Amino acid sequence: MTDPGTDISSSEPAAGEDPLSKSFYIFLLSLIVGFLVCWLVIRKKKDVMVTKSVPIQTPTSVHETSFIEKMKKTNKSIVVFYGSQTGTAEEFANRLSKDAQRYGMKGMAADPEEYDMSELRRLTEIEDSLVIFCMATYGEGEPTDNAQDFSVWLQETSVSLEGVNFAVFALGNKTYEHYNAMGKFVDRRLAELGARRIFDLGLGDDDANMEEDFVSWREQFWPAVCEHFGVEATGEDCSIRQYKLVVHSDVNMSEVYTGELYRLKSFKNQKPPFDSKNPFLAPVTMNQKLNKGGTRHLMHLELDISDSKIRYESGDHVAVYPINEVSIVNKIGEILGVDLDTVISLNNLDEESNKKHPFPCPTTYRTALTHYLDITNPPRTNVLYELAQYATDPKDQEKMRKMASSSSEGKALYQTWVLESQRNILAVLEDMPSLRPPADHLCELLPRLQARYYSIASSAMVLPNSVHICAVVVEYKTKTGRINRGVATNWLKNKVATDNGHKSTVPMYVRKSQFRLPFKASSPVVMIGPGTGIAPFIGFIQERAWLKQQGKDVGETVLYYGCRHMSEDFLYQEELEGYERSGVLTQLNVAFSRDQEHKVYVQHLMKRNKEHLWKLINADGAHVYVCGDARNMARDVQNVFCEIAEELGSLTHAQAVDYIKRLMTKGRYSQDVWS
Repeated sequence: MTDPGTDISSSEPAAGEDPLSKSFYIFLLSLIVGFLVCWLVIRKKKDVMVTKSVPIQTPTSVHETSFIEKMKKTNKSIVVFYGSQTGTAEEFANRLSKDAQRYGMKGMAADPEEYDMSELRRLTEIEDSLVIFCMATYGEGEPTDNAQDFSVWLQETSVSLEGVNFAVFALGNKTYEHYNAMGKFVDRRLAELGARRIFDLGLGDDDANMEEDFVSWREQFWPAVCEHFGVEATGEDCSIRQYKLVVHSDVNMSEVYTGELYRLKSFKNQKPPFDSKNPFLAPVTMNQKLNKGGTRHLMHLELDISDSKIRYESGDHVAVYPINEVSIVNKIGEILGVDLDTVISLNNLDEESNKKHPFPCPTTYRTALTHYLDITNPPRTNVLYELAQYATDPKDQEKMRKMASSSSEGKALYQTWVLESQRNILAVLEDMPSLRPPADHLCELLPRLQARYYSIASSAMVLPNSVHICAVVVEYKTKTGRINRGVATNWLKNKVATDNGHKSTVPMYVRKSQFRLPFKASSPVVMIGPGTGIAPFIGFIQERAWLKQQGKDVGETVLYYGCRHMSEDFLYQEELEGYERSGVLTQLNVAFSRDQEHKVYVQHLMKRNKEHLWKLINADGAHVYVCGDARNMARDVQNVFCEIAEELGSLTHAQAVDYIKRLMTKGRYSQDVWS
């Protein structure tokens, strides 16, 4: 340490100090000072560069995550947050926010991902305020992508929400184990934090009739809101437009969206990271029909992701963005008498809204109907209600308004005429010749075309630059005699490796899943997946084979697979039999349901092997995986496991059910199912 009284710049050495040592100290100090000066200069330059490249935040951008400030600024008292994976919850949120206007209130729909949700406590600053949540449940009781951060915050926070008024409508499917888990969690947790529930939790079941569940809940919800706040329940029947049409007669076509989801020209100038707003255009390297016979078309596709920096694991899902059939788009344009190549924008009448357009604008009617809008699913009741005003035949108008009503007669008519008859918007227009709405209002009302998710049928350990898809092409005749085709599968079916010399591509991204192989390779696995439910297990088996090649101790690998006929639709037969011969698959159990008089399914084979299955699960710590149909197969398989536990574990039925539930809780019984 230097003596405070010593002048380190003096040329005279201190008493007893070596002159050489003094010179060394001076050199060292000069070096340090020089380094500091250089560092300060570089830092100053860097600060200048950052200032040039990063715009100064304006007051509007500072408050962009504050929904409270936005509500105050726009004089709104109701905010409707949505947790949406397929767009339905977002659609319901928009309908509720528009409803508020009919009751003399003002509301806004909002994405929780875009706002600071800790501000919920500040809702008490707004008189007669209300927060509504439309929350969908994804997968095994998980929040949707856009509600994940909110879910974590709500779970961990201890903030008081006393004085906050709320209501929740949950969207789920009863065939799933964790029916409406996210909506129930939000409803329960808000109440635990002191918020006031002003109306009962609504439960929507997509396995039955989600639209009817929502309409019935909504019908009772608004009178309760009006009573709570002392507002007169007028509920005026009027059409409320949210967007204004702008037709661009003179526009630079390079500034027009042609199918991009978020960033203009993102398909031409691909930049990682790739996600739901920025999908990667993956070249198709293989598209092969898997089945050898029968009327169905089961296919195997391979997508090249080598230039994307996309990483995936076995069990993950690949999301693909399909486009609508050209013939349907053309027919809609023809019926409406509109030039599909007209360049338009639909601009939000609420200038403060984060959502400026219902889909990327400016664009053409053709692009909107092809890339952005769902034109193949049956229209919901709110669409029929809004369009009814354009029917010139009073009978058509009355019929549409009745189907959009909450009366039992109206619900029954909607069920038979729209849902059971599988009428899409084109069929509605064809069967109601007097209905000719403006194309822009139709485009405003139709929901967004959503990504389709498929279980990845490959392992990144073996194929790091390729994602495989296994799917069945959907095509069926409706009660009206029309042929309906699945949007994504029929589009994928026609994706060949090279199309007129050009690479055929698929917009895609990878969604992470909880459907994972056990951490220890030595743990046994039991996989049950009939039909295209085999997809994730192809990846699992590839990975177990790779681990075995690396010299790892790999536990028993048992597969239960099912199809209709051995000679027609035994998918991946050669590969699976090869894995069995090599010992990677220790058991390959295949049920051919229609190769004999009595149908045989995977659950029948499981019962035959019950002793082995019980040993694997109860003694050897096996992990069970089920993939496929949720409505019947997954439920039946679970029941068989309960029966085995009951019989061989000497348990009561209740104890057996609890045993399987505990396996699920521990992550040893996983399902990747759909309905």
